[in-house]
Amino acid sequence: MSTHFFDLDREQLRSFVVEHGLRRFVADQLQEWVYQRGVTELDRMTNVSRRDRERLGELVHFESARLLTERRASDGTRKLLLGWTGPTVEPTGNGLSLLEPASAGETECVMIPAGDRRTACISSQVGCPVGCRFCASGLEGLEGNLTRGNIVEQAWRLGRMAGVGRITNVVFMGMGEPLVNFPGVVGAIRTLNASWGLGIGARRITVSTVGLPAGIRRLARFELPVTLALSLHAPNDELRRQIIPWADRSTIEELLEACTEYFRESGREVTLEYILLGEVNDRPEHARELAGLARSLRANVNLIRYNEVEGLPYRRPVSADVHRFQSLLRERGVNVHIRASRGRDIDAACGQLRHQHRREQG
Repeated sequence: MSTHFFDLDREQLRSFVVEHGLRRFVADQLQEWVYQRGVTELDRMTNVSRRDRERLGELVHFESARLLTERRASDGTRKLLLGWTGPTVEPTGNGLSLLEPASAGETECVMIPAGDRRTACISSQVGCPVGCRFCASGLEGLEGNLTRGNIVEQAWRLGRMAGVGRITNVVFMGMGEPLVNFPGVVGAIRTLNASWGLGIGARRITVSTVGLPAGIRRLARFELPVTLALSLHAPNDELRRQIIPWADRSTIEELLEACTEYFRESGREVTLEYILLGEVNDRPEHARELAGLARSLRANVNLIRYNEVEGLPYRRPVSADVHRFQSLLRERGVNVHIRASRGRDIDAACGQLRHQHRREQG
């Protein structure tokens, strides 16, 4: 079985090629072609000898996923549904075994253009263990963790699409809870950030978590100062437990303490993500509560209008309620923005395309 190219960092790839009878510099040539030029066709790597290209063809493969569906929105957002093949999904700490090739599962990734920015929204797991009541990602639970290579491959493939060019930003806001797959995620971040990799600045990489205090503190000790986004979605514990099952594992106070430590260790201001659900968490009293939380630490707030999911009871808030919510926060000194809704006409919200695909497949 060949090795997934994106699973290896520079030193690992150098050691790998030497172990298989190739010269060390071939690894550097290969990484330059793939990461800097977006080329994986070995025949096009003109400075690599024919013998070495033939050998590399036996040793490595570049794409572990097949493209199931691609959609393009009217605003330029593009979404891929990928089907992972082979034993590419690792066991989790909960004892999940390797998924068989026939059922390795599907994940989504999205490219979001905005001016000169090209943001890759990528997944860290197949499915999701959190099970937020309003989200399509966790409707069928967690099926496994993506490997480092699986995660990197998503960003690389999005950047390789015609007309996209270089990916400038990465957000771990696709399927899964990134801090549950900590080794895979931080390994991928190193490749995304490395000069020999995709060369994306650490401050342009965002890890979004529903909130695991121990995981947040662990990320605070990570050597790269990435941006941390906390998916808060409610201003008090009672309401949060109603819409996020995992919220019974830690209180908002415990989460904010961990976020304060993250700021202290990394110097990076935390983002509080807040999905507005019509008449559930978008009332004036919720805004006033949220303002008190946001002022308790170095944080900014992103308000996100909910994108409806077929079969779930939640609805998108009306515009007047969204702007009133924002105004109440601003009146209380909170740095708050309303995130622009992107890709609504292609089911770009997390998990929607996979959910629809599976329904169609029966």
